[in-house]
Amino acid sequence: MKQVISSEQKPIKLWLDDMEASALAQASNLANHPFTFHHVAIMPDAHAGYGMPIGGVLACDGAVICNAVGVDIGCGMCAVQTSLPSLDRDTLKKILGLIRETVPVGFKHHKHQQDRNLLSELACLDTVEKSIVRQQFEAGCKQIGTLGGGNHFVEIQQGNDGNVWLMIHSGSRNVGLKVADHYNRLAVALNERWRSAVPKAWQLAFLPLETQVAQDYLAEMRWCVDFALANRKLMMKRVKEAVQEIVGAVEFFNFINIAHNYAAIEEHFGKELLIHRKGATRAFTGEYGIIPGSQGSRSYIVRGKGNPESFCSCSHGAGRKMGRNQAQRVLDLATEVERLNALGVVHGIRHQKDLDEAAGAYKDIETVMENQSDLVEIAVSLLPLAVIKG
Repeated sequence: MKQVISSEQKPIKLWLDDMEASALAQASNLANHPFTFHHVAIMPDAHAGYGMPIGGVLACDGAVICNAVGVDIGCGMCAVQTSLPSLDRDTLKKILGLIRETVPVGFKHHKHQQDRNLLSELACLDTVEKSIVRQQFEAGCKQIGTLGGGNHFVEIQQGNDGNVWLMIHSGSRNVGLKVADHYNRLAVALNERWRSAVPKAWQLAFLPLETQVAQDYLAEMRWCVDFALANRKLMMKRVKEAVQEIVGAVEFFNFINIAHNYAAIEEHFGKELLIHRKGATRAFTGEYGIIPGSQGSRSYIVRGKGNPESFCSCSHGAGRKMGRNQAQRVLDLATEVERLNALGVVHGIRHQKDLDEAAGAYKDIETVMENQSDLVEIAVSLLPLAVIKG
């Protein structure tokens, strides 16, 4: 932990020194929220989001806050170790070409519905009167196995364990967005009706857990977390198939999955609480997790240390140091391309518009890892070989 701010109703514990003013203001709002318990934890990759900083961990006693989960419910990482010791550049290009044929990126979905059996049963939502998931289910059958846009990626990496790794970052696609938007609108309307003391400008409208609408949201949120995992699994299956088609016989080991946008009941400081992780990864003692860098820096497989001060959490990545528009405006295309070329990374940065996901738009992952050495230990260090960005 780098510092503690004690000027608000609850302390703010930070694992970074250089938090932007807008994100710090959001953290202060969290610390003054009536349902916040004990303290607010801010991870070293934190930056401003909607209502709550991305890279924040919030414990609530008796309420759920939709914007403390985020709009991409269940977004997270998965990674798998391969039996391959290395891959050359030409082979990597061939593999990426096959992946692009089977994994839609950006706003693209599959033209045909995928195996419906991959999606969770809807029986868990029988008590939800107007289920958003049920409304979106048919569309979701075409969205499963798709990458999405923004900072989502498929990456092939070289591990310091002597093995090539495959890594995917993606979420619940449009289904999760629809659920998040619907319940946040309900929360805003209800907070206005109740004359809530929480200012609307904070974007932290809450739903008391004893209400049916809160239970509906939690049920649909959990379904979206499952959907996001199924989405990553299907993409990983097709990435593996691409590797096997180009390389031949390959074995795969140690599948790791971790979500970083969700809320869950956990016990901390002797009390059952609803822990919101928004751009933060669970890091219980001995639990494996994934902390990616940028496409021009290392990523890490880590083991949690179960630090109670972070509610047993750690960062979900390097974290942005500039917004997308700012990156496109101020970063130099030639410099960013040369950075990746010097590392030998097969990448897709071709135009100024691609710079929103350039390495220069992100914080230094080595500093981020150093700042959370009390939260996780490094198990495997991974260098990027080839990347597909959403």
